[in-house]
Amino acid sequence: MKGQEWYQDDSVAQAYEDKRFSGGGRLIDRREKRAVLDAVGPVEGRRILEIACGTGRFTVMLAERGADVTGLDISDAMLTQGRQKARRAGVADRIEFLRGDAGRLPFPDDYFDAVVAMRFFHLADDPAGYLRELARVAEETVFFDTFVGSSLRVLYNWALPMGSRLYSEEEVRGLVAEADLELRSAAHDFVFPYGFYRKLPNGVAAPFRSVDTSVGETNVGDHLASVSYWTVEV
Repeated sequence: MKGQEWYQDDSVAQAYEDKRFSGGGRLIDRREKRAVLDAVGPVEGRRILEIACGTGRFTVMLAERGADVTGLDISDAMLTQGRQKARRAGVADRIEFLRGDAGRLPFPDDYFDAVVAMRFFHLADDPAGYLRELARVAEETVFFDTFVGSSLRVLYNWALPMGSRLYSEEEVRGLVAEADLELRSAAHDFVFPYGFYRKLPNGVAAPFRSVDTSVGETNVGDHLASVSYWTVEV
């Protein structure tokens, strides 16, 4: 995986959400959470695995809605932040946080109803292998996102400390087919890439998001999007 040393640094974990999901980043957080819930549907009583759970943004959200969640990450520092968040939210009893490798998951086949992997595949050095492993432990659904290679993200991707793998739609569809899975749905969003929104106060970012959404609803919107959300049937 790319950027493992940077990602596991304590200082990165402590500032992770403040840097990415405050100000205009709140719009990103809101959209991503909606995408996850749209993909997995009603979660109460379901068993869900989150890959690269980080500080527990989605893990805690799913537990608050009644899911039994396992969050897996390579960073002890990130997992510490996630456990603290779960305790503050009162859902620590519904979440198990584990340090581990997504390429060798310690679970039997079909163990989870759904597997969620957000902000993961842009770091994957073997995306086909990871997708097969995620599908192995999922009984119904795998949901993940990718960054788009033909988008404005290419303007700053080189400067990111952990790098970022960018995908075309054809490449992702090929990965899904190679893993012998069925693509249920694909959604594309954010003409203005994430880095743009993070630089803006929330009040300033909101009008840009309105423009962004309007463009996204046109025929050319999908071709300009910087992020894609993929829901796969196992």
